[in-house]
Amino acid sequence: MSTMRVLDDAVSLPPAVSRWFRIFAGAGVLGLAASGGLAVLAGDGGVRFYTSYLTSFVYFLTLGLGALFFVLIQFATRAGWSVAVRRLAEATAPNLALPLAPLVLPVLLGLHTLYPWSNPAVVTGDHLLEAKAAWLNVPFFFVRTLVYFGVWSALSLWFHRQSVAQDKTGARTLTNRMEAASTAGLILFAFTITFFAFDYVMSLTPHWYSTIFGVYVFAGSVLSFFAFLPLLALAVQRGGALRRAVTVEHYHDLGKLVFAFTVFWAYIGFSQYMLMWYANLPEETVWYHARQTGGWTAVSVFLIVGHFLVPFLALMSRGVKRRLPTLVAGASWMLFMHYVDLTWLIRPAHSPGVVPLSLMDLATFVGIGGLFGAALVRRLSAHALVPTKDPRLPESLSFENF
Repeated sequence: MSTMRVLDDAVSLPPAVSRWFRIFAGAGVLGLAASGGLAVLAGDGGVRFYTSYLTSFVYFLTLGLGALFFVLIQFATRAGWSVAVRRLAEATAPNLALPLAPLVLPVLLGLHTLYPWSNPAVVTGDHLLEAKAAWLNVPFFFVRTLVYFGVWSALSLWFHRQSVAQDKTGARTLTNRMEAASTAGLILFAFTITFFAFDYVMSLTPHWYSTIFGVYVFAGSVLSFFAFLPLLALAVQRGGALRRAVTVEHYHDLGKLVFAFTVFWAYIGFSQYMLMWYANLPEETVWYHARQTGGWTAVSVFLIVGHFLVPFLALMSRGVKRRLPTLVAGASWMLFMHYVDLTWLIRPAHSPGVVPLSLMDLATFVGIGGLFGAALVRRLSAHALVPTKDPRLPESLSFENF
């Protein structure tokens, strides 16, 4: 397939897609407004709102972080197959400007609903928390938050702008520049996602610690994006674009990545659990004990079956990954399981023994997801949906799986 033939196809979203921006933006505003109203009615000091909000926030943030990793790793490895779908990842990665204030402002204003380490009365006299106070304190927490989002936003925007600039100039030097910067970008990404996982998720239970926890969150982030990307590509194609640029070969490769990171996620999760089960130290097992009692026991079993066994067996076949209906079903399932996984990570800290499902969860998910979707549609509408002058585009358009 010639590059010119692909460029004759629609590579930009049609003007009618603007209605999707309004739909997503409206859903976002209504969802957040509804969650605020439900928080007032809950009368529990905001516990259910903040934990539900954090779960949905991390869910959509990790989609953006998975996209950022995809962009960085494609340039670092000088991959050619992915050029046709890379612009979709570039458009997803900068969508990190999610409403962070409901999580940070309460901590800065002295509310201790989410993070007990932010309460001096709790820290005083607790030898373990006093030892961690050099890291777990409010001013440093705020500074680290600025660093995380500053690094992610800078990397996402820089790579996106360089890629878009190449659509005009076709300069090979831009590709060389992005390839050179990707290595440093991956190092920064590794540190920031690890410490973000420590700060925003692991510190919900401040007495517990795991050096592998950041890798676990990374695995879920990348897996969720690999599941999201084929759904996004298919939605764009049904909108009239990328009909020739993205083929079954690209979907097949994305299916292989979903399968591979399903195994990687399970490996990291088992490694963390096995070492703590074997050591059987109270300061390590307390975190798992909360997730293996009451209603959380069923969620733990469901994660093993639904997040690993089912997709592992279902996606093993080559045919499943090359048929869009089965690939879409598998990818959709993995996005659902990613939410279950984050619920399992976050909610037991404030709801031991009880799985607190309510309309609040739906409202916060729709609210944050609506804003995420609106930002994504706006960015996809602004530029060509493929890097039209990337030197490796012909390779991407002609490659085949063997």
